Order: sequence, then structure tokens, then C-alpha cells
Amino acid sequence: MLVPIAEATVDAYGGKAGGLGALIRAGLPVPDGVVVPDGAVADELGQWLHRMGNPLVAVRSSAANEDTALSSAAGQHDSFLGVRGLAAVLDAVRACRASVWSPRAVAYRDGAEAPPMAVIVQLQVDADVSGVMFTGDDATTIEACWGLGPSIVEGRVTPDRYEVADGRVTRTIADKRTALTLTGTQQVPTARRRSPTLSDATAVRLATLAHQAAAALGAPQDLEWAIAANTPWLLQSRPITAQPPLPAPSPTTPASDTPATLGTACGTSDIFSGTPGSRGTATGPARVVRGPADFAHVRPGDILVCPFTDPAWTPLLSIAAGVITEQGGVLSHAAIVAREHQIPAVLAVPDATRRIPDGARVTVNGTTGQIQV
Repeated sequence: MLVPIAEATVDAYGGKAGGLGALIRAGLPVPDGVVVPDGAVADELGQWLHRMGNPLVAVRSSAANEDTALSSAAGQHDSFLGVRGLAAVLDAVRACRASVWSPRAVAYRDGAEAPPMAVIVQLQVDADVSGVMFTGDDATTIEACWGLGPSIVEGRVTPDRYEVADGRVTRTIADKRTALTLTGTQQVPTARRRSPTLSDATAVRLATLAHQAAAALGAPQDLEWAIAANTPWLLQSRPITAQPPLPAPSPTTPASDTPATLGTACGTSDIFSGTPGSRGTATGPARVVRGPADFAHVRPGDILVCPFTDPAWTPLLSIAAGVITEQGGVLSHAAIVAREHQIPAVLAVPDATRRIPDGARVTVNGTTGQIQV
């Protein structure tokens, strides 16, 4: 039988559903929805959709090993946004369950058994702005983009970043060239690309919700959120498995479009800079990976150099020595998985796949954000 999200617990329905249930019980804003356990529930699901007016819904996984304090399983199972109608929703539920056997999920489990899978069916938030935030002892880190959140969690856009501490906000505004909407990826108008996605007051409001969630769940939290019509919603909350590196000092105004280069005078070396994403230092051959067709060329010990790394690239992170991306933020799924694998990552290095030759010896410092080629 269907279970209202408000009644979901971690033990019965997995970390994602259980976390959302705890947020609702704490009075925090979570879109309405139900949890679909294993078994045939077509009639009940059809009745629920009818009662809700046949809305657009998001269909999301909630596996038993997902969103725990030991492993995030970040992005390893499929989600589907903007689904309408019983037949389409049932297809999405089946696809969520089948995704426990995807290559990325199998690689992430590293030999462990496939977990039981509950599925969340939840009212879709058509977000104007969305993102991810991490709570900490002293500050909350917020990453934000225009449109829907997968742009950030899949590392396909370099987001705005806000650090909120004691009601004060430090911001770094990115060049957000694309936005994901329910109709697909759209180009952001030039005048809006470097506009802040959040006011300081809204950033403080989100940070307050994040700390209320952490208090309700008893641990620092990694939260996905969205804002529609000036109303904030919490879409996911899970324990933080590994904190990102501390941000380097950054200006409060938009950075230049000029690629980040610290210098080119270290003998024959080039030194580039980006955003520190996962601590540590590694040296190895650069392996330029622009898409799945290049996966077979990656060898253990390579340093991945990518436009971005979406969750489908997780198997590469189990053998790579480090990661460099052209886009993405420190709260993206790939950065989280890099931290769980304890390999260094440097993000948002403009034109990295062009400027770093395939096969070149490269040293990546994920603590400082520096790269030497």
C-alpha cells in the first residue's frame, strides 16, 4: 500500500524517504507525495494521482543503502522529473527500481548486494532557482542555479556559491550559461548569466531551513532545495559523508571570463587554478574524457580531465587518481563521490579539456585548487 511521505521512516523505506518524512514531521516545507513500496500498487497510485488533480510529479529512488551517514549513493539511482499520468508514473517507478543494476550503481556498491528499493512519487516543484546546501558548525554553504537542480547535482553548470555565517553572506557569482527546465535545457540570456540567483536575505532564509533540518535529523545535512514563486521547498536531506575543502578567498563580484591561470613561468610548466572540490594531491597522466566514448581509454592512476562528470561517470572515479572539470560545484554528486573515494578534485577550470593535453603529466591539488601541467 502507498505510504504518505510524512509517515516514512528510514528503516522501512530508505534514507531519502525517511529523511523527507522527518522534515515534514518537524514542520519544514516538503512537497506532498507518497512512497511506493515493493508490490503492485497501480490502483492506489492512480487514485492518489486523481485526488491530486493528475499533477506533474517527480519520481525518485529511495534505496535502503541510499542517503546514509556511511555512503551517500549520490546520483547512483535514477530520478524522473515532470512525469504526468498513471502509465508514465508506473514506467518511471519501474525504471527507478531497475536502476539499482546500472553500471554506476553496481560500481558504487563495489560488490555489495543490490538494496531493496522504495520509490517516492512527489509533487513536482517547477523551480525558478534551485540548488544544494551543506550545513556546518560555523557556516552553511549554498550552491544555486537558475531552473531545476539537476544542473548542479550533475555538475553541468558552475553555480553561484553563498557562504552564510552568523547572518552574514559571502557570495561568488558564476557564469551560469544554461538552465534546466521541465521542457529541457535552455540558454540563459546573457544579461542574466552573471546575475545573482539569490538575495542575501533569501540565502539566510535557506541557511535557517538547513540548520532546522540538521537539528531535526541530528547531524549535519546535505540538502537539495528549490524556490518557486518565492516559496522555498526542501527536496532531499541526507547526512554529509565528507565535507568539501574550505573555499579559497574570493571576490563578491563576478569574476572575469578570462580562464584562471596562476602563471606560465615554472620552467615549461603551466599552472592553472579552479575550485577545490576534494582534498588531496595526485600526479599522473591526464586523460581527457569528453563523453562515454572515451571511457575505455581511462586507466588506473589517470587524472580525469572532463567538461563535467555526471553520475553515470562514477565507475571512472573508482580507478582515477584525481579529477579536473571545466564546470560544476563542490556540492555536485561527482564531487561528493570523489570525496568519498578520497581522490583530489578541482572544478570549474575553464577550457581544461583543450588546455591540458591528453597524456601530459599533471599534478592536481584538490585542497588548494591548483593544477600543474
